[in-house]
Amino acid sequence: MSIRGSLFHAPTDRHAATCMAEDLAINGGVARVTTLLLALLFTSPAVVAAELKPFVSDGCSSFPDGTISHQSLWVSCCIRHDLSYWKGGTYEERLKVDRALEQCVAKVGKPKVAKLMLAGVRVGGSPYFPTNYRWGYGWPYLRGYKALSEPEKGEVSSKLEMLGVMIKSISQELEVSRSSEEK
Repeated sequence: MSIRGSLFHAPTDRHAATCMAEDLAINGGVARVTTLLLALLFTSPAVVAAELKPFVSDGCSSFPDGTISHQSLWVSCCIRHDLSYWKGGTYEERLKVDRALEQCVAKVGKPKVAKLMLAGVRVGGSPYFPTNYRWGYGWPYLRGYKALSEPEKGEVSSKLEMLGVMIKSISQELEVSRSSEEK
C-alpha cells in the first residue's frame, strides 16, 4: 500500500492531501482503518481547543456519602473536593485539595474515615486513569497535571457563574413551592 505523506506528518499542501485521500480510497478497507489512525494522530490536544465540561458531582464517588445513621454526613466535603478535581491543575494543587478533604471529613467527627478517604483519592484520583472522577475530569482526558492558563481560568469562572445562577434559580423555585404549600 502506498500512501503519500507519512503517518507522522500531515500533508502540507492541498495537492498532497488530495493524493493521500485518493490513495486511501483506492486501498479499500485498510484505508478506513488508516484514515481513522491518521485522524487520531493529527488531532493532538495542542491542536484541538479543550473545552471544559459543566461541573457534575456524584458525591463521594465509590465511597459512602456518610454513615448509616447520617447518610450525607460528609457529602459536602466530597462535593467541594469534586469541584477542585473537575477543574484540575498542578500536582501540588491536587495534594492540597486531597488534604483539605481529609480535614473536612475529620471535622465532622470521622478522622479514621478521613484517613481512608485520603488514601482512596490519592490512589484512585490520578489524572491518568480514564475515570469520571480523575483529577481534571472537566477537561478532555490526558490533560495531566498542568496549571490552568488565564483563558482556562476564565472558562472555569464562567462555568461556575452559570452553576451559581442555576443553583439560585432552583433555590427560588423551592422557596415559591414551600410558600404555596404553607398557604
